[in-house]
Amino acid sequence: MSILASRLGRIKPSPTIAVTTKAAELKAAGRDVIGLGAGEPDFDTPDNVKEAAIAAIHAGQTKYTAVDGTPALKQAISEKFKRENKLDYAPSQITVGTGGKQVLYNALMATLDEGDEVLIPAPYWVSYPDMVLLAGGEPVAIACSETNGFKLQPKDLDEAITAKTKWLILNSPSNPTGAAYTWDEMKALTDVLKKHPHVWIMTDDMYEHLVYDNFVFCTPAQVEPELYERTLTVNGVSKAYAMTGWRIGYAGGPVELIKAMAKIQSQSTSNPSSISQAAAVEALNGPQDFIPENAKLFKGRRDMVVEMLNDCPGLKCLKPEGAFYVYPSCEGVIGKKTPEGKTISSDGDFVTYLLESVGVAAVQGEAFGLSPYFRISYATSTEALKEACARIKKACEALA
Repeated sequence: MSILASRLGRIKPSPTIAVTTKAAELKAAGRDVIGLGAGEPDFDTPDNVKEAAIAAIHAGQTKYTAVDGTPALKQAISEKFKRENKLDYAPSQITVGTGGKQVLYNALMATLDEGDEVLIPAPYWVSYPDMVLLAGGEPVAIACSETNGFKLQPKDLDEAITAKTKWLILNSPSNPTGAAYTWDEMKALTDVLKKHPHVWIMTDDMYEHLVYDNFVFCTPAQVEPELYERTLTVNGVSKAYAMTGWRIGYAGGPVELIKAMAKIQSQSTSNPSSISQAAAVEALNGPQDFIPENAKLFKGRRDMVVEMLNDCPGLKCLKPEGAFYVYPSCEGVIGKKTPEGKTISSDGDFVTYLLESVGVAAVQGEAFGLSPYFRISYATSTEALKEACARIKKACEALA
């Protein structure tokens, strides 16, 4: 008889972490591998943020804090929401977790009963469905086609909502596609949600500051104030401030929900790292001028990667509005044979072929709920990206 819980059978390990781990193992074994699977900036954490963390250590800020965030950090988050999103969240309406993933997980654990449905536009971040399943809910994927820029359409949203729908999870800009909703596109979705008062909205705004070509970011509660009382606005410092390893995510929402999430966290991890919280205060309150500079570098990488991938036989790549991912179609290589005589039957076969033949690690589209595509992260050096795309072209040209 197994010691393991039956609920584990409902989920799978993170495919993106698996790809990153596999690439690291091959590198350690001496293989020349370019890893394009990791979703983290290659930039270093800003010096002022590091210094704030060091100062907090020297000041003895090494004890337990309030379960879901220090008063200083909650105040900084409150000011950030007001300054950047025109949203008023008092500190009592704010929660801080060990990364955005914990914040999302806490919310689902605190609200889902068996059979509750959570709508998830696909392609989606790989963790959304599994977190819903762990919390006892049912993930309902809504396919968002390449024809519509991988964006959820109001009609499809309306048709997917049932009496069992508890949440819609909306990620803009998106992981894995980089798709982002304009104000008008977001308003069209919020108009649908206004008609269904039992549906709550969980936003994942982690890539808020990574938008290009003069795109203007917006979030649902900002676009439609009527939805404020049933929206959880989730964000964090990981992407914009290059602080993935510091593990700080946060959210603003109704007090009842925030208290329930704190109860979950009090019986799991308790508070996030006190030092990381001190660093996050400085990140949010300190200089922000480096953010558009980093975004400019990411834009250059995006443009190069999109151009080079579209030059690969059998591949087609849209130019996304934000984040640091592209989600090219590999439909044109499905059915072709490798030099070893193996047939490429799926996007999984294709990314395996890329890794084995030319040492490029990417993530198959199946992991994100929409095939035949694959995800590439361009959050690595321009030189590595240029070499990786050249290798991908070589691999595509070798198919027959």
